[in-house]
Amino acid sequence: MALNYIWVAFFVIAFLVALVKLIFLGDTEIFKVIVEGLFDSSKVAVMDIALPLAGVMTFFLGLLNIGEKAGAINFLARIIGPFFHKLFPEVPKDHPANGQMIMNFSANMLGLDNAATPFGLRAMASLQELNPSKETASNAQIMFLVLHTSGLTIIPLSIMAQRAVLGAQDPSDIFIPCLIATYVATVVSMIAVAIKQRINLINRTVLGWLGGITGLIALALWYLSTKSKEEIEVISKVTGNLILMLIIVSFLLGAMRKKVDIFDAFIEGAKGGFETSVRIIPYLVGMLVAISAFRSSGAMDYVVGGLKYLFSLTGLNTEFTDALPVALMRPLSGSGSRALMIDAMKQFGPDSFVGRLACMFQGAADTTFYIVALYFGSVGIRNSRYAIPFGLFADLMGVIAGIALGYFFFH
Repeated sequence: MALNYIWVAFFVIAFLVALVKLIFLGDTEIFKVIVEGLFDSSKVAVMDIALPLAGVMTFFLGLLNIGEKAGAINFLARIIGPFFHKLFPEVPKDHPANGQMIMNFSANMLGLDNAATPFGLRAMASLQELNPSKETASNAQIMFLVLHTSGLTIIPLSIMAQRAVLGAQDPSDIFIPCLIATYVATVVSMIAVAIKQRINLINRTVLGWLGGITGLIALALWYLSTKSKEEIEVISKVTGNLILMLIIVSFLLGAMRKKVDIFDAFIEGAKGGFETSVRIIPYLVGMLVAISAFRSSGAMDYVVGGLKYLFSLTGLNTEFTDALPVALMRPLSGSGSRALMIDAMKQFGPDSFVGRLACMFQGAADTTFYIVALYFGSVGIRNSRYAIPFGLFADLMGVIAGIALGYFFFH
């Protein structure tokens, strides 16, 4: 129901804003701009997202099927089982969904978006098998989605690369505060969903895992902080892709050891890749078109202007408001927020407070509405329950942490 209201609101607000512009400002082009945006975003959803995703999905779902038959997914599930059983009490400890979710989170942390999406979609499908109400999101699916929308990434390589292109003196200077912000968003959103679902996180297993993960991240940060920007980029590329290839080879060798008919297993799993990509097209088109209408009408600009005015009334330093368009666009559109991030760096400078903060906003959150449409749409869920509000809460925590860290590191 929440998604219904949000989707309709995008169109209604866009129409009203455009009507006001036409009547009072004489903007005769506004409806043409909106309609052209509708067609463009429809094309992007199918041609630039769904169809390219089909190839990636086909390969990785085939690979995952090999991994499952080789026992690799169950092996991961047994290792992570104790921790995930506390976060996902509805999921059995030895269920393949545990291993698939950790592969999704690992790929995200390494910045391997192309690999993360198939792993995540397969995990959502496995969670759907345990879901007693197939059109309503289960608690486990909501927890998984909210953790995914927090966007935890160790090294925001694409952001640093863009900063380098625009002439930043030290393109990697945002990666430490960016990681801290997204980690805060992940942990806080996890706690919030756990409270909502009445999950007790005060136990040795959860605290031990969180402490261990925090320690590993701190160690990685310390090591990377001793390296130059060029070395960080090399380490990130080599580590991420090496681990991905290691997973592929391990699955194949494990399957050979268990005498699995490997290619038949690959074909069996791969068949679902194209089917999944086609199934999500209506959800992607619907959401991206609505977001395009809202953005093209200028409604987003008015929201940002209103927030600037409200913050100015508090008497606080309001320099951060110039970077807010990125924060507001991020849950709606990854490409849109990236464009706004680049625009902020061009306008204020890549080494300015606003330029750096815009980069942190881009790295500290994820495209919540896109993720909801993609993941829930892939398994036919219509009632998202409280997934969207809590996903947006994860984004908000990333933004708040980003603002605080931005002032601490760069102001």
